[in-house]
Amino acid sequence: MLRAPSIRDVAQAAGVSTATVSRTLTNPDVVSEITREAVFRAIRETGYVVNQAARNLRRRETGAVAVLLPNIANPFFSRILSGIAEVMSEAGLNVFINDTTPVTRDEHRFPEYASHAHVDGLIVLDGMLRHDALLDRGPPELRPPLVFACEWIEQVARPKVTIDNHAAAAQAIRHLLALGHRRIGHACGPPGNVLSIARLAGARAALAEAGLSLPDAWAFPGDFSLESGAAAARAWHAAADRPTAVFCASDEMALGFIGEAQRRGIKVPDEISVVGFDDLEMASHAVPALTTIHQPRADIGRAAARMLLERMLLAPAERVARPAPHVVLPVTLAVRESTAPPPR
Repeated sequence: MLRAPSIRDVAQAAGVSTATVSRTLTNPDVVSEITREAVFRAIRETGYVVNQAARNLRRRETGAVAVLLPNIANPFFSRILSGIAEVMSEAGLNVFINDTTPVTRDEHRFPEYASHAHVDGLIVLDGMLRHDALLDRGPPELRPPLVFACEWIEQVARPKVTIDNHAAAAQAIRHLLALGHRRIGHACGPPGNVLSIARLAGARAALAEAGLSLPDAWAFPGDFSLESGAAAARAWHAAADRPTAVFCASDEMALGFIGEAQRRGIKVPDEISVVGFDDLEMASHAVPALTTIHQPRADIGRAAARMLLERMLLAPAERVARPAPHVVLPVTLAVRESTAPPPR
């Protein structure tokens, strides 16, 4: 059985004494920036910050962090939340979840979450929030550290953990091209969403590499939901000129598309190939099993939580002065039964 990393492991990796590691964790302002960076780097490498060091956070006031996400019922967030909860639980911190869907959204309450009096840190998974409603009120020293995960707000320079949505979408399109498809549509995500924009751009770029384009009529509007996927299938079915494959901006859209197609007697992938994005748990159990982009959702949650813990160790002035890191995690294409060569 592997032993948990100790403060001696951190000290050895950083090239300092155990006393220096302890001082860095309990009172980081008293050590030099070079020493702090060496210790934090060693903490990340050994995993000590996750298992033990975060319990000694000098500035912890409430013992809780908040996660803001759109639509808590969306199964996409489940594994991200489990990754966040795993790391925060080991650090001795509670996790509060706030649903930011337009129906329940009360932006007048959001500044409460941006106060040290309520939480010690924020992880935001909603890129559609108004940045001035939550993120830019009050002086920086009175706001807890914030990390974006999956989605982000372009106007706000904060640390974030994402995937390369542009490259992932291009990978999905190239899979369809390799099967022989030349008529490829896209079921889009919600307008203005950073993920929707990147995935549409990636799809267009991969098509352009093959000398193809995405006609406006084949860019079906959507919002990541099952119903919008079904609506895309209805639009596809009603069209006189149809693509032979559709890349959907989310798995829910892809599953909604397939379900509606099958209700209309259309065989997937014999008559239409479908690719999703996310690799939800249900994707591999669908009939047919869904070909999709696999996001490491639990890893995204863990990485965002660790990044937040690291920022919580810094003095407010230092957090503001430091560049906002951007961690990009890799994705893979899970090839299953919903894609095949185009019909003759």
